[in-house]
Amino acid sequence: MSDAQRALITRFYRGFQRLDAEAMIACYTEDIVFSDPAFGRLQGREVGDMWRMLIRRAHDFSVDFDQVRSEDSSGQAHWVARYQFSQTGRSVVNEVQARFGFRDGLIAMHDDRFDLWRWSRQALGVKGLLLGWTPALQRAVQAQARRSLVTFSTADQGPAAD
Repeated sequence: MSDAQRALITRFYRGFQRLDAEAMIACYTEDIVFSDPAFGRLQGREVGDMWRMLIRRAHDFSVDFDQVRSEDSSGQAHWVARYQFSQTGRSVVNEVQARFGFRDGLIAMHDDRFDLWRWSRQALGVKGLLLGWTPALQRAVQAQARRSLVTFSTADQGPAAD
């Protein structure tokens, strides 16, 4: 089982390297639960929309991954994304530790951990350097990420069907 799970994690990150959100989303269960310091907890369609949004906004993007491991019903990987943050144009190198939970041959839980203060120093500049460690700025980053996701998801749905 762990070989199949390692292959699934590898397939997920290879999709990420190709900026193929649909390939990434295909690795998830429909009720996937995702969490990270920027978006907080997302579930189901929100997770897919997050990856679609991030990939559509990607500028000067690359991702490398390694340390893919799996045992029983869990797995992990280390990955590093390099990109230009769309809101400020600043370059970011984000180092992430990912944990996974599996069900029915797919990823059912995905938890990304990274240093939000380090990220904010790169993405936001002086404001991130001075305030990135504070819970207030961290909440503001998460609120902005959520607003962006809601706006993207709403726009991506198109007009309502009659």
